[in-house]
Amino acid sequence: MTDGTAPAIAPDAAMATAISDDDGATNLSRVSGAPFARSQYNRSVFSALLKARAKVGGSKVCIIDADGRELTYDQLVQGAFALGNALKTGTKKGEKVAILLPTGAGAAIAFFALQAYGRIPAMLNFTAGPRALKAACRAAQATTVITARKFIELGNLEPLAASLGEDLKLVYLEDVRDGLGWQDKAMALAGTVAPMIVAARPDPDDTAVVLFTSGTEGDPKGVALSHINLVSNVEQAAAHVDIFETDICFNPLPTFHCFGLTGGLLLPLIVGIPAVLHPTPLQAKTIAKRVGETRSTVLFATDTFLNQYARNADKDDLKSLRFAVCGAERVKDETRALVRKMFALDILEGYGATEASPVIAVNQPGRNRSGTVGTLLPGMEAKLEPVEGIENAGRMWVRGPNVMQGYIYTSEPGVIVKPDEGWHDTGDVCSIDEDGFIAIRGRMKRFAKIGGEMVSLAVVENCATSIWPDDLHAAVTLPDPRKGEQIILLTANASADRSEFVAFTRNHGVAELSIPKKIVAVDEIPVLGTGKIDYVAVEKMAKAAIS
Repeated sequence: MTDGTAPAIAPDAAMATAISDDDGATNLSRVSGAPFARSQYNRSVFSALLKARAKVGGSKVCIIDADGRELTYDQLVQGAFALGNALKTGTKKGEKVAILLPTGAGAAIAFFALQAYGRIPAMLNFTAGPRALKAACRAAQATTVITARKFIELGNLEPLAASLGEDLKLVYLEDVRDGLGWQDKAMALAGTVAPMIVAARPDPDDTAVVLFTSGTEGDPKGVALSHINLVSNVEQAAAHVDIFETDICFNPLPTFHCFGLTGGLLLPLIVGIPAVLHPTPLQAKTIAKRVGETRSTVLFATDTFLNQYARNADKDDLKSLRFAVCGAERVKDETRALVRKMFALDILEGYGATEASPVIAVNQPGRNRSGTVGTLLPGMEAKLEPVEGIENAGRMWVRGPNVMQGYIYTSEPGVIVKPDEGWHDTGDVCSIDEDGFIAIRGRMKRFAKIGGEMVSLAVVENCATSIWPDDLHAAVTLPDPRKGEQIILLTANASADRSEFVAFTRNHGVAELSIPKKIVAVDEIPVLGTGKIDYVAVEKMAKAAIS
């Protein structure tokens, strides 16, 4: 890492370039990012942490917790070896061990404690409910869950803990801490002084973590990510976007979500800059204040959360930020205009998937194109598969060093089903322009087929947001006996009127098929713990409203 204002890892100047077909004709539906050598990421997650410590010094602060407590690299490594030595009793190398903790120092230490001794963390979504969590553990073959009594108490999760305890062994961090013996402390000291002698040495191609899909349409799927997947995605992102040694990242996103784990925790720690951690993204005013108090320069968020932070911030709270990185949902024009007007803040909209560790593409400072998610990260390839009824776009597939080992299903616990030839089907309909910028047109599942025409539900929601910018909206499809499908729009705007929507579409040249058949006002739009709209719940609400 250089001093002054030089990038920690210099961004690659190469742009996404078109790949030629066999006959030499240019095909802009298939592009690749800049070259990316395996030597840049061929290491385990824990060895990448140790490399960062050696580079910036063990006394440098790497984590700032919600209570203001600061951890240096030496303290993080020491804590990981001490906790890991205590946790390894009753488990074996290569075993999956679940973590049920909010974003914070405890989750970080637990994650690296398992890594240090060759165990594999399985990150549980504590908002998912006992049935989904038991299914997740069954898929990953995890029988032990690491959690904390304070977290269970503050989160009112006693019923969840009781249910999980019926089938799984719950290990509380407070009990482990109180029971640490001289052997654990000796291993912590030895690991801090000579970590490569004490630490496990997994093959970089081995599984490093198991994350889970939401499971809103059935049992959750496990997503097995290797050490190479995680470390490469960190290095890809750092090569794509300028990161300075003076930067401080603020992360309120959950570590059970890949954006919060890789982007908000692993990226800053492996690059060598502090990560300010916050246990929930929902405390808008507190988060805005902490951003200012910690003088954070990079914020990880979703559009919904960033909008809330800006509206709840005092004038100086967000002024230290260089930019905010937003993913998981489309960045609305209203959010972009709001933060630019109030704080002169740029949003770098990106795109990813848990299956890609997660970052696939992101805009860059000085090369930031609204309405797109930027260009591919170095080392990535993308191709578009034509979709009937959709012009100038296609279903996007991606491949690269960050693309998962494969899925793990409850029907075949522990078995990793690899993607065909390394290609992952994102399920998103995208367009790619001549400069390599990717625009998301919508999920394949988020298109309605009305009278034989394909209609994007994202367009419906965008129109609603333009008309009623202060509220959340969600569009779904229901069967229609005459046209096949009908669009129902749920909105948190109590006074929303369909005639306003009709007028807007006519004035802005939006296709008439995008007009919802019915607009239903609800108290609130249900949102998942990741910040995304819970469309399964929305569909149930729409069915109830229609019936």
